[in-house]
Amino acid sequence: MNVVRALFLIPIVVSSTAVGTGDKVSLELYYETLCPYCSNFIVNYLYKLFDSGLASFTDLKLIPYGNAKIATDGTIKCQHGANECLLNTVEACAIDAWPYVNVHFPFVYCVESLVYHHNYTYWETCFEKLGLDASPVADCYQSGHGTELELKYAAETNSLQPPHKYVPWVVVDGQPLYDDYRNFISYVCNAYKGSSLPSVCEGPSLSKLKVELLTGIRRLKSNLIRSEHSWFQLV
Repeated sequence: MNVVRALFLIPIVVSSTAVGTGDKVSLELYYETLCPYCSNFIVNYLYKLFDSGLASFTDLKLIPYGNAKIATDGTIKCQHGANECLLNTVEACAIDAWPYVNVHFPFVYCVESLVYHHNYTYWETCFEKLGLDASPVADCYQSGHGTELELKYAAETNSLQPPHKYVPWVVVDGQPLYDDYRNFISYVCNAYKGSSLPSVCEGPSLSKLKVELLTGIRRLKSNLIRSEHSWFQLV
C-alpha cells in the first residue's frame, strides 16, 4: 500500500474516537500550493495529525490562497504564477466537493507531495491514486465556482488578525504560531480542553513547556500593546 493510499485510510480509523465538536481544537493552515515551505509542511509535518490519532481531536481547515493578490480588474494574481492559481483553485474545489477532511486532505497531500518532488504537472494522477471521481473538481473549476471559493478564501486570509506575514501561516484556536508552526502538535495538545487527553499529548515534555512559555510571552506582549494603545488614547 502506498503512502497516499495509507493516509486516505488513517483518518477513517481515528474518527471512531468520540469527541464533542466543542472540545475540538481549531487548526487552520493558510498556504499556497506551489510554496516550497507549504508543501514541505503538509508532506513532512501536517500528516502527523492523522498518523498520531490527533485528527479526531482537531478541526482542521485548509485555506489555499496564501500571498495571492486581487488585481484592479478583479482577477487573482498568485505569487508563483498561473500554475499556482490553477492548483489553489483545484484544491479549493476538492475541499468544497469533499468537505470531510478524511477525503480532501489525502488529495491535497497527494498534490503537495508532487509539488514537493517537483512533479506537480502530474497532479491529475491523484484522482486515480485515491480512487476519486475527478468530475466534481473539474465541474467546480470550469463553472467558475472555484474562483468564487478563492475570493472567499482571499477575504478570510486578508481579515486575519494579526495579519499573516508569510506562508505557511498556522493558527491554533485563533493564535498564530509564527515560525514555530512545525511544532503545531504541541500547541494543539496544549489547547485541548477535553476530558480524554490524546495519547500523543500524554506526559510532560520540553516541547509542551516551550509552548506554554511562548504562549505566555505572546499574551503578555499583546496585553502590553493594548495597554500602550489605551494610554496614548487617554493622553
